[in-house]
Amino acid sequence: MGRIAEATLTDGRKIQYVITDNPPRGGMKYTYFTPDRSRVVQFFLHPSDARDPDVRKRLEAIIGAYNPTLSEEEGGARGNSASMAAYFSRKFCWPEAIVRTPEFGIVCPAYPANFLFRSGASNTLELRGIDKRSSWFTTRNRRFLQPGELGNFRNMVELSICLARSVRRMHQAGLAHSDLSCNNVLIDPQTGSCVVIDIDSLVVPGIFPPKVVGTRGYIAPEVLETIDLPRKDPGRNLPCVYTDLHALAVLIYEYLLLRHPLFGPKIHAPDSSEMDDFLALGPRALFIEDPKDHSNRPDDLEMTIKDLGPALEELFLRAFVDGLHHPEERPAAMEWEKALVKTLDLLHPCEDQDCAAQWFVLHDTNHPVCPFCGGPVRRENIVRLHLKSPLRGREGQWAGAGVVNLYDNMPLFPWHVLANTFPDEKADWNMVAFACHSRGRWLLVNHSLQGMTAPNGGLVPPGRAAPLENGAVFRACGGEKGLLIEVSRGG
Repeated sequence: MGRIAEATLTDGRKIQYVITDNPPRGGMKYTYFTPDRSRVVQFFLHPSDARDPDVRKRLEAIIGAYNPTLSEEEGGARGNSASMAAYFSRKFCWPEAIVRTPEFGIVCPAYPANFLFRSGASNTLELRGIDKRSSWFTTRNRRFLQPGELGNFRNMVELSICLARSVRRMHQAGLAHSDLSCNNVLIDPQTGSCVVIDIDSLVVPGIFPPKVVGTRGYIAPEVLETIDLPRKDPGRNLPCVYTDLHALAVLIYEYLLLRHPLFGPKIHAPDSSEMDDFLALGPRALFIEDPKDHSNRPDDLEMTIKDLGPALEELFLRAFVDGLHHPEERPAAMEWEKALVKTLDLLHPCEDQDCAAQWFVLHDTNHPVCPFCGGPVRRENIVRLHLKSPLRGREGQWAGAGVVNLYDNMPLFPWHVLANTFPDEKADWNMVAFACHSRGRWLLVNHSLQGMTAPNGGLVPPGRAAPLENGAVFRACGGEKGLLIEVSRGG
């Protein structure tokens, strides 16, 4: 262990850290760990940051009034309960304090262990202790990783939900990340989780935006197009919520399809690779799946946004066609969150044991084939619940509330049985029922629901099951919010 030093925080508290040779350095800070490695003490590389009042104001606001990892009662974000704060403390590495001496800096939680590679992650590279930046999993770097590190398609949908929810929470507070990218979101495909890092450069309302422009491939086209203008020029586009929404869409596209949405074969400036790159990501950016202009479409594009289901296909078209050069047309983070949750309910396990993806979106039951490996789905394994919510003031009338594809031992949660319930940070995550395939029959087993009925109208108490025959209709539970369920079998 290196030499123990002590830092003084702006509130007078002391914190120890370990001085080591060649500490990790980023673009703005260098890092030391506390002796127990639970936190990091980061000092800014440039003395000008210590003298910049905007930097200090930004950090004070981020650590205090805008902090989603602290409850409002503790001085954190408005409307934040203790449970919400605990939830988001696992989704961000949020700064906790400002260091006054020996240098200007911040204290942050250390990255959770599952976002660092362990020994054996690769047969060809020594990756132990390296951050799990998403480029390891979404680019050709995947070939260096052991198959067990890559997770599966379901995990990638789940971590996409996690990221959309985290960005939504920032935007609800009026914050923008300013450099959302593969470098500042760590992912763990084995658990379907992610954590947003480098929070100290957030765009805070009322404070001049940070100097961070972004990372190649994630910078919004309008920011890149005006990057040479002076920062205070009214024509200069600076990082904001809209630029985050471009980066968010890029990341989700990469997670689900393992490629970048703008990196295609089209050449814009044959005599200058630098100018070609600028045009391809800036003023002439073109979606590789643009439905009208195929000039940037790769020849080997097999799986497309259509294979992700209608909810995600619509959002990707809005993000990379309508909104690529018109920021106000981009889908909000909450829209991504909702569409991804719908998509999660449409996942079906691939029946080919060798399929690397293991799951796919079964949205077209007329063509039930895994788009990853081409493996078909047996019709007898297609069981869908069509959820319907009661219309207020219209007794006996129902509106569509979603579709769920079942698989053996699939758990159901409150949002599957109650109207106007969504699986966000405030949700009840206790299982209420589960589907199972037993002795050739599909059943929905009631775990804890009151008022669940069988298709014949009889009550199904907890511990008993309702048969899932084609065309069966029954109430998921009692009460005004209880959904009606209609079963379809075989597509």
